Amino acid sequence: MKSAGQLSKAAAAWLLVLCAGSALATQPYHIGDKLSSTNLDDAITQTSEKLQGAGFTLVGTHRPSGVADHAVVVATDAAMLDAIRSTGGAVVAGAGIRVGIKADGTLTYMNPDYWYRAYFRDAFSAVEASVKALDGRLQAALGHTGDMGGDVDEEDLADYNYMMGMEQFDDDTLLTEAASFEAAVKTIQDNLAAGVGQTAKVYEIILPEQEIAVFGVAFNDPERGEGWWVNKIGTDNIAGLPYEIFVVGKESHAMFARYRLAIAWPSLGMGTFMGISKAPGIVYDTLFTVAGGVDD
Repeated sequence: MKSAGQLSKAAAAWLLVLCAGSALATQPYHIGDKLSSTNLDDAITQTSEKLQGAGFTLVGTHRPSGVADHAVVVATDAAMLDAIRSTGGAVVAGAGIRVGIKADGTLTYMNPDYWYRAYFRDAFSAVEASVKALDGRLQAALGHTGDMGGDVDEEDLADYNYMMGMEQFDDDTLLTEAASFEAAVKTIQDNLAAGVGQTAKVYEIILPEQEIAVFGVAFNDPERGEGWWVNKIGTDNIAGLPYEIFVVGKESHAMFARYRLAIAWPSLGMGTFMGISKAPGIVYDTLFTVAGGVDD
């Protein structure tokens, strides 16, 4: 008969086997060092200087309409753009590197390992070294005191959905088709400049040789814009904004909101998620119009 000590050792060994086979959880955002700012303008300036000093290129700043005292600074990284070029397609949606800021100096930013596992999917192993290098540079520039936003197993990110039956990254995201890549891009540029659907451009990243592009979109409608649903689901994950519309070849696309919002706010309870049930339709209708779509 085994002693209690032997049983404890056996149980501990079995627990180690189970843990070794389990997936590692990751979260969508890193927490940076708190800024010394006293207002939002100062926080944006400090963040922008940190990013530029580390070699990142600034492409836009977003102050979500209706979300007080919050902003997002968006940048690009040359090495990650090369990785996106080499892969092509819908991964261009992840070309913008997003840093969330609060007026009190709280700083959070996208965790590259989380987001690029989701967007590159089966191609992630080919770009993992670039992702790790990017993560290291971001942490050096902005600090890293922890992670936040909701746990997701690493192995689940490539085919992530909020729950069975909801959309995934690679579901059909087509909005419209134009005569050419250039025409698709120009339509989006013109419509964002004109404020169609009470939208505005936050940033644009265009990789013409690969015929892929992405635009960050501000939804400014006081009743149908992003403010109402961001305030409902929580402003802590502000670095999940802005929403994107992207172009691949002649086609304009936007990720399904039940995917895009869920992966940016993965800890949402079902009750809260259902409280913004109108958001996916509003997002689609708005971006369909921005892409030049016309209702029948």
